[in-house]
Amino acid sequence: MSDAIQIRKRDRRGEWQPAELPKMPPVFVWPPQPRNFAKWFFGYPGYLWPWNTTYAVVAILTLVYLTPDLASMKTFQFGWIAFIFVRNVIFLVLIVSVWHLLLYVRRVQGTDYKYSDRWLAKGNPTFLFGSQVLDNVFWTIISAIPVWTAFEVLTWWAQANSYIPSVDWREHPVYCLLLLIIIPAFREFHFYLIHRLIHWPPLYRTVHHLHHKNVNIGPWSGLAMHPVEHVLYFSGVLLHWIVPSHPLHIMYHLQHLAFVPSQGHSGFDQIVLTGQTKINNTHYIHYLHHKYFEVNYGGDGAVPLDKWFGTLHDGSDAAQEAMNQRFLARRKAQELARAGKSR
Repeated sequence: MSDAIQIRKRDRRGEWQPAELPKMPPVFVWPPQPRNFAKWFFGYPGYLWPWNTTYAVVAILTLVYLTPDLASMKTFQFGWIAFIFVRNVIFLVLIVSVWHLLLYVRRVQGTDYKYSDRWLAKGNPTFLFGSQVLDNVFWTIISAIPVWTAFEVLTWWAQANSYIPSVDWREHPVYCLLLLIIIPAFREFHFYLIHRLIHWPPLYRTVHHLHHKNVNIGPWSGLAMHPVEHVLYFSGVLLHWIVPSHPLHIMYHLQHLAFVPSQGHSGFDQIVLTGQTKINNTHYIHYLHHKYFEVNYGGDGAVPLDKWFGTLHDGSDAAQEAMNQRFLARRKAQELARAGKSR
């Protein structure tokens, strides 16, 4: 099947899935696969390139040119705190707007490589202002950026006062490089834990349901969360309150947390630049989480937690059947529990 035909082939609900279903990276496999691991780690697309390397470069530039001197952050002062907040607003609005403008306003590639043929909701009372985009922008600006900034400010203040451990890159370059590389994998582990937590029914009803209003996702959906979820989500940076870290680790971690969700919620598998030139943006695993709710709690990267805990859905018929069987078993258990209480 040609690529042109495949990208337009949809089921009766307008759903599209990649011709090649997602595969778990060759990290936690036995026997080891050193050649495949090297190809995944260093290749394109892979663990380092293009996205993690790109975000690392942005973090370096931000730290060097757009971050106050650490010594000036020993005391809380309006000036440097406001500077960081405004910088974060500009960065996030710019980055998310690029994704949104190209894919959802100008629709430069139509629905090619889009997981759903539906566009973002308008006139829907489920969302604030009746608009999915305005709802998502509201929660991102009003809650996500202030929480992100608060974690950043507190971490800089703590490091400036030596309340948390730090490390000099020049003295420990290998350690620092390894820690930088590990941060995205740590993020997957942390995200899985908090994600399972907020799917606990009481927290889902009061907190996480806000994010899951976005069944059909778009770039602004990434950080459209309840403030409690934002606190849990950005708490991953507290790793650097325990593990000796360089300021670059902190900046990279926070910006990775802030920037990746818009990419991960773009709703598109590939971004077409010109003709046959495309950027790999595969986040089908997370798209399926928004579609089915109780699968794929983690990322789709180096740490296969969903596979280990039996919650992986890769889009295959076998995964769909396994999910259906889990649902039926859970419903039967609930019916038996209710019957027992009624006696």
